[in-house]
Amino acid sequence: MTITLDSLEPALSVRQVLTLERVLAGEPEVVAGAQHLDRPVRWVHVAEAADVGVMLTGGEMVLTTGVLLAGDEDKQAEYVRSLHRAEAAAVVLGLGRAFPAAPDVMRRAAERCGLPMVVLHRPFPFAELTEEVQSRLVRRKFAAVSLSEAVRTELTALITAGAPLQRLLDEVARHSACPVVVTNLAHRVLGTAGERPAVDDVLRDWERIARQAGGVEGDGWIRAELGGRGERWGRIVLCGYRGDTATGRLLADRAAEALVLHRMLAGGAACSWEEQSAQSLLTDLVSGVVPARQLLPRARAAGLPVNRRTFVPLVVRDGDPARLERLLRLLGLPGLVAELADGATAVLLSLPRDQDAGALAVHFATRLRTETGPDHTVVAAAEPRAAWDDVPTGLREAQHVADAVADSCAVLDLPPVVRLKDVHLRGLIRLLRDDPHVQSFAERELDGLLRETDEDLLSVLRTYLATGRNKSRTAQLHHVSRPALYRRLESIQARLGVDLDDFEQAASVHIALLAHDAQQQ
Repeated sequence: MTITLDSLEPALSVRQVLTLERVLAGEPEVVAGAQHLDRPVRWVHVAEAADVGVMLTGGEMVLTTGVLLAGDEDKQAEYVRSLHRAEAAAVVLGLGRAFPAAPDVMRRAAERCGLPMVVLHRPFPFAELTEEVQSRLVRRKFAAVSLSEAVRTELTALITAGAPLQRLLDEVARHSACPVVVTNLAHRVLGTAGERPAVDDVLRDWERIARQAGGVEGDGWIRAELGGRGERWGRIVLCGYRGDTATGRLLADRAAEALVLHRMLAGGAACSWEEQSAQSLLTDLVSGVVPARQLLPRARAAGLPVNRRTFVPLVVRDGDPARLERLLRLLGLPGLVAELADGATAVLLSLPRDQDAGALAVHFATRLRTETGPDHTVVAAAEPRAAWDDVPTGLREAQHVADAVADSCAVLDLPPVVRLKDVHLRGLIRLLRDDPHVQSFAERELDGLLRETDEDLLSVLRTYLATGRNKSRTAQLHHVSRPALYRRLESIQARLGVDLDDFEQAASVHIALLAHDAQQQ
């Protein structure tokens, strides 16, 4: 994408020209085309020739005394029509000897053509107006070039430094002083920047705004396409830009140029922007730092159905986000996927209320475990939520369940979807793991094994207690003979000073081991 000096065209509008001090001294009066005063003035041209239209290239404000038109109404009408055909911005007629008042023929013709026509009631040196407007246009053009280069330099520096998408958008929003939105071609929001209240106002009504931004620019809605080599894959929109349109378009083009370069350096992974958007949203939901209601516009703009839906919060351990996205699309389940921390991936399903949310969650988990193997993936879930405000609690509950079974999936017979009721004591210990009394209890109970850090004996003890003290199953899982297992169990009991055949002592050791494992996470 190349932006040249000519393509910037930072112009004054006809309305702005009429407010200049030198123009006001001529007592201007708009006599036709008043609804078109926001037309841009690219240049000012003084011309008395009747066929002036052939000399114009569009966007000029033409100044005339009409001396060659006086007395010939046909020439007067044709003069206005020729300006219209040449796409002139406006015509300014200085009243005097040729025309003491605005000629009706010219005024009517201008009104029909939609050409602003202004008359000056006081004598006015056209040279002064030309000098004033031309100097302002030149200054604006070079200011636009300076801004263009400044934006390009800053964005390029950020890209070179490996800045993420959000940092680039923040910089664009700083220059444009309005909300900035990046979308894919389906209008799904991939990133936003700007003052949070203003951004939320935009996202709250994004479906309508997206349709508006996809059409004719107006009222500060300025867009630029993202893509290259004949392929479009998104757009950036300045929402409600308050400067002149040419400068806003320049900013949008410069931003688009930077985003395309950012994508190229990232290997063309435009989908990663969607992943970042989902990750930011779900991370904010899980953390609870931002109230759920404030995140609702972002969820809707990200393409998640939110009206009259049932939400199913899931957390998948050791699940590949890309695989989970593909599975959702394959099953036709609307939802967002985002990688959290420590090998956990959040999945938020949004289902119609007339569907069986529990059954669909089990179907999703079963298909996933079929692909990855039951020993490699744990799908934890909270109970379905009917209200959006309850989604953060549900995600945290699912995360808690996933954490609680993180160390036990190899020895426990887990259902396809693990819920809070399935983790029992393990879930409680997980919640209490940071309590100093629990930590002291675990160290005291396991001191005989922890002192020498015998991981083999700890592993045997963990499996033995998790299988309900089933010696055959424990020996099988550790690939040892029964006599060898008995010797290890005897060593464990000797070091701990307990009898594992005694239920209460075994339960105490089991709780201590659960607490120890939870503290290691």
